[in-house]
Amino acid sequence: MKSIEHYWYHQNLVSWLLLPLAGLYCLLISLRIKLYQLGWLKSYRAPIPVIVVGNLTVGGTDKTPLIIWLTRWLKSQGLRPGIISRGYGSKAGYYPYEIKSFSTAEETGDEPLLLQNRTGVPVVIGPDRQADIEKLLAEHDCNIILSDDGLQHYRLQRDIEIAIVDGTRGFGNGFCLPSGPLREPVTRLNRVDMIMVNGGGDNQLAFKVIPGEVYSVGGSCEQLQLDAFAGQKVHAVAGIGNPQRFFDLLQQHQVEIIPHVFRDHHQYHEYELDFADELPVLMTEKDAVKCRRMQLKNLWYLDIDIQLSDIAKQRLQHLLEQVQDG
Repeated sequence: MKSIEHYWYHQNLVSWLLLPLAGLYCLLISLRIKLYQLGWLKSYRAPIPVIVVGNLTVGGTDKTPLIIWLTRWLKSQGLRPGIISRGYGSKAGYYPYEIKSFSTAEETGDEPLLLQNRTGVPVVIGPDRQADIEKLLAEHDCNIILSDDGLQHYRLQRDIEIAIVDGTRGFGNGFCLPSGPLREPVTRLNRVDMIMVNGGGDNQLAFKVIPGEVYSVGGSCEQLQLDAFAGQKVHAVAGIGNPQRFFDLLQQHQVEIIPHVFRDHHQYHEYELDFADELPVLMTEKDAVKCRRMQLKNLWYLDIDIQLSDIAKQRLQHLLEQVQDG
């Protein structure tokens, strides 16, 4: 049986049949926005600047690598960033919860743990963004906050909004949930400060994914170049919003893949990755943070980075200066 996501990226009978529900969804979204604009629903203003990074569509747009890049960039500007996140799929015993070196992906969710591991800055998760920020500021000397997702979290006021658009998949069939992949109508982009195209050109506000090293998932700290797998057959594992992007990246580097797709944020068990052969198993870093305690051999993950266009860097600098000038 095909999942509903299968029907989101082209117009078809299923998407048309769901249009009445999509219309109701859009109506409720518009009403909610209006209530915040009128002040009937209260919002929270943090005492320091907040940058929200999100997207309109359900599914992966490489938001996490962009937040990692932004965090490092803000540090290079002499700022002290902290990160807040909903912590989707987390099972912490309490919230807000600050991620520590001993935290597990089951407690924190995969993306927040990856953010903390890659940036080293404080990361707090929880469903209440105000409580997350208050905990962050009570325990750390941060002077700017990055919100992982939250474009639709109108209870949190923000100083800069960055929306990521998938340069390949775009907005799917252009319909809102459940008829299409949109969390809000495309017109929402008219109100953001910056639209970043994942996979766009040098003359756009855009970034592209750059493959880095391949690391052993276990504790051996062994690392290889991705080219070391060129011409080899591997099991390619992806439990992310857009697995095909990972598979395409491997194939672009002449890696012969046997693809294995899991649902986004999937919590792995060893038997799922034991393919009863000697082939390497290559996964994303987001998957790897959930597999580090496994005893399986030959598990590897690809570290990725991103490269921003010059025009995107200039726009970010301008937005940051505007916020700092008050």
